[in-house]
Amino acid sequence: MKEQIEQIQKEALQSISDATDLKQLNDIRVKYLGKKGELTSVLRGMGGLSAEERPIIGALVNTCKEELEAKIQEKEKELEKLELEKRIANEQIDITLPSQKVKRGSKHPLNRVIEEVEDLFVSMGYDVVSGPELETDEYCFERLNLPKGHPARDMQDSFYITTEYLLRTQTSAVQARAMMANEEKSPLRVIVPGKTFRREDDATHSHQFNQVEGLVVDKNISLADLKGTLEVFMKKMLGQNTELRFRPSYFPFTEPSYEVDVTCFKCGGKGCNLCKQTGWIELLGSGIVHPNVLRMNGYDPDKYSGFAFGVGLDRLAMFKYGITDIRLLYQNDVRFLKQFDRKDEENEIKY
Repeated sequence: MKEQIEQIQKEALQSISDATDLKQLNDIRVKYLGKKGELTSVLRGMGGLSAEERPIIGALVNTCKEELEAKIQEKEKELEKLELEKRIANEQIDITLPSQKVKRGSKHPLNRVIEEVEDLFVSMGYDVVSGPELETDEYCFERLNLPKGHPARDMQDSFYITTEYLLRTQTSAVQARAMMANEEKSPLRVIVPGKTFRREDDATHSHQFNQVEGLVVDKNISLADLKGTLEVFMKKMLGQNTELRFRPSYFPFTEPSYEVDVTCFKCGGKGCNLCKQTGWIELLGSGIVHPNVLRMNGYDPDKYSGFAFGVGLDRLAMFKYGITDIRLLYQNDVRFLKQFDRKDEENEIKY
């Protein structure tokens, strides 16, 4: 049996030395050291040996096993190194090949418009402020000259959470907050971009939409200041050829009040199906701040006057980019959004 163990050891060492890959080496391990391997078979045959021979043969088997395991580990490291070198040699990168274009996201058209509006008004000396989307009835209506029971409240289609709290129907609510927060009652010049909520949902209206409110309060503010500001605003956003038309209207928080139309972006004012052959499209509301609103929010209407305007940013984005359905702005359709990947916003974008 001693000669048998020596023969197994000799054959195993030769096989380990001749192994060329890790699979072959593992097969050798199983053949000699596995549960049904040749050394295990020798151990199972020790039952026929005398008591004196058993420890001698057992020691020889253990010595052989330890030597084979050490040689297998040594050979395994050698083969792993060779395989790594071969893989590195075969996986060289040709840096002259053109790279693959990485698909990147782009700014949403609404975010583009919001940033452009903010940049414009900040350059004109305005502050950008914000207010809560869950608003109180006091700030959303009462401080804007719409007391409880006022018939104009029916025009708002409001989402009331309780009798006192509602989702704000307009960013005009921040008018009152901005005036109340100005403890010194010094001149005020702010814009308020943000979400508003009304019970509407069709191709040109949404139950949630974005609006920007503008407010200026100072001494000797007149309608001329409002008109000049809106002309700069609209020409910047829609093009230098854009013309404005002011129509008398009614808003409880301004007096006088005006709806402002702009020349149709599709036909340039000549008349088409989009503007119903009029050449004009209604875009925003505006007016001179009502004396009651100034008074309720801490300003003396005998000393101060102001103007305010509000425009739906969703509609502004639609006019700017020629989008025909407001719902496209909220559906996250990649086919629609990927058209805004180009950095040059003046390129023609079609829908």
